[in-house]
Amino acid sequence: MRYASVPTTRRVSKIGLGTWQFGSREWGYGDDYAGQAEAIVRRALDCGITLFDTAEAYAFGTSERLLGAALHSAGALDVAFVATKLFPVLPLAPVVLQRARASASRLGVPRLDLYQVHQPNPVVPDGPTMTGMQQLQDSGLVENVGVSNYSLQRWRAAEGALGRPVLSNQVQYSLAHRSPEDDLLPYAAEAGRLVIAYSPLAQGFLSGRYSAEKPPSGAVRALNPLFLPENLGRAEELLGTLREVADAHDVTPSQAALAYVIHRPEVVAIPGASSVEQVEKNAAAADIELADDEYAALREAAARFAPVTGLSAVPKIVAQQAPSWLNPNSWMRRSG
Repeated sequence: MRYASVPTTRRVSKIGLGTWQFGSREWGYGDDYAGQAEAIVRRALDCGITLFDTAEAYAFGTSERLLGAALHSAGALDVAFVATKLFPVLPLAPVVLQRARASASRLGVPRLDLYQVHQPNPVVPDGPTMTGMQQLQDSGLVENVGVSNYSLQRWRAAEGALGRPVLSNQVQYSLAHRSPEDDLLPYAAEAGRLVIAYSPLAQGFLSGRYSAEKPPSGAVRALNPLFLPENLGRAEELLGTLREVADAHDVTPSQAALAYVIHRPEVVAIPGASSVEQVEKNAAAADIELADDEYAALREAAARFAPVTGLSAVPKIVAQQAPSWLNPNSWMRRSG
């Protein structure tokens, strides 16, 4: 395992573990998945993973509770770098303090290694939020402050409001979503900050496991336009290049895609894992060193990938999902 070069008390692994799926049924992993969480966390620790990311919004705090229980059971609180997120509904200083204490309580930790603002609030500026973050740092409950889904302009504004480094910005970044390369990655490299890549495999789109004939299960992926049959067809060149690079290293396309994301020193990634085997494979990707020509080939293939997204994709998603939405048995499965 490799680790990020950032001034934190605990090491931050280049590959972490995202835990949105802990306690969340919308991923379609099955009713018994929550029981696998402890085994997944234990194996992640064995593989050198130290970065564990969760949020108060994931399954209404269940993810935090499951992660905290697993880390306690493994005796890993002294090595784990625990990151969670504040859902910014009325994120004034007193609310920020109260929500941080609640997250720490659910996790069962004396300190949050990284406390992140989950989304930029479109109405409330970052000043009141960062006042709360200052107080949390001064009290010792939070070591590092981060943001998520912030533009570069708002990231810098948050740092100005905090008056201290905002260590990280957690954003969607993968071969299928490369916009952070335009500005966020250069800023992180220059300022000594981190970009934390969520959905680094584009929710499994880059695994090559799915096709129009074999669509993914779960409500989350069903609403992701990348999994439209048209987009799966358009991705053939990108996935083909990914397989070539993977074959050259005797690894899977998913591992090669992760290696691309963490190729730059200012980036770490937090893929989820549906099994112990998957967390092992994700962790192994940290040791893959892509050659410059391989990295360039993947960038070029990704630049040519032009999926249907945004409003153009909405009618296609509705048309694709309409049969299941009109089926009462499907609704019972989704809500049961």
